[in-house]
Amino acid sequence: MPKQHFYTLEIKWTGNKGEGTSHYKSYDRNHIIQAVDKDIIQASSDPAFLGDKTKYNPEELLVASLSSCHMLWFLHLCADNGVIVMDYTDNPEGIMIETENGSGRFKEVVLRPKVIVSDASMIEKVSELHHKAHDFCFIANSVNFPVTCEGICCIG
Repeated sequence: MPKQHFYTLEIKWTGNKGEGTSHYKSYDRNHIIQAVDKDIIQASSDPAFLGDKTKYNPEELLVASLSSCHMLWFLHLCADNGVIVMDYTDNPEGIMIETENGSGRFKEVVLRPKVIVSDASMIEKVSELHHKAHDFCFIANSVNFPVTCEGICCIG
């Protein structure tokens, strides 16, 4: 039987302005995301849906989860394969399509990691390890839209 891992959080709505959800514009979309022994994440909806632009929204967090998962697998695989990564930065982008009835879905996410390795001899292996990281990424394996990687590798 495969190993199971459980993730427990508390999501608490903090946007009641005194009227609850008496009408669509009567409440804030603000909420907190927390887990035991971790910092609280202040969140809201996307400003397009009356959210607070200074807080993370679920769509950004989904894109961040895909990027973070890919990075962590990539670094693991690099360590296992003798590729010494000196720096890693990603500027991922997700595209969500909103339908006429107000629902929506992600169309795609593109990861754009910039990796700096310690030696030119490692550059060729980086592309292979990005592909393998994508295959191993728990989050990418769980979504129903394409996640692609347009990585750049440099020598540090």
